[in-house]
Amino acid sequence: MVKIVLATGNEHKAEELRAILVPLLSNITADDIVTMRNFPVPDIIENGTTFEENALIKARVVAKETGHIALADDSGICVDIMGGMPGIFSARWSGTHGNDQENLQLLIAQMADVEPSHRRARFVCAAALATPEGAEEVCLGEMRGVILKSSSGEHGFGYDPIFQADGYDVSNACLSAEEKNAISHRYRAFHALASKIENYL
Repeated sequence: MVKIVLATGNEHKAEELRAILVPLLSNITADDIVTMRNFPVPDIIENGTTFEENALIKARVVAKETGHIALADDSGICVDIMGGMPGIFSARWSGTHGNDQENLQLLIAQMADVEPSHRRARFVCAAALATPEGAEEVCLGEMRGVILKSSSGEHGFGYDPIFQADGYDVSNACLSAEEKNAISHRYRAFHALASKIENYL
C-alpha cells in the first residue's frame, strides 16, 4: 500500500531517502514509499528562488496529482567564496540538468586556484511535505565541509566525490551509504521533518 510518494524520478536519491526515512517513521517500510514515476505526474517547473520554495513546489504538485502524502527535497552545494553558488542551480550548473560529471568537473575548474583556507562549502537540503488536503511543512538541514581539488571515491552521487565533510579526511563518495546518511544534510532535514510526517500518516 502506498503511504508516501517521493517527488523525484532520481533512483539514487529515492534509495537514499528510503534508507533515511524507514528508521525514522513508525510502521513504514521501504515498500510503502514510492516515487512519482509510479504516477502520471506532469513535468514540474522548479521556479522558486530558494531551496524551500522549490521543495514545496514539487511536493504540492505530487500530492495533488497522486492523492497521497508527498515528500520532496531540494538540495545543492553552496560554496562560500562563490557567494553561495551553485546553490539552487547545483543540478544544472554545467547547463545540462542532472549531468553529475559535467557539473562536478566545472566546479573543480572554477575552484582550481582557490587556496585551501577559502574552500569552505556546505550542502543544504530543504525537505518538504505536502498533503492532498493542502497541508505543508518544510525543514532545512546542512552539512559543512570543504571542496577538494579532485574527485575521489565511488559511492554517493552529485558533488559527493569533491566534498569533504567536517571531521572527516575523505570525500563523501568514500563513505558508505550508512556513514553518509548519518551526517548528511538530507538526513538532518528529514530527521527534523519526521515528527511532522508522522502527524499526517
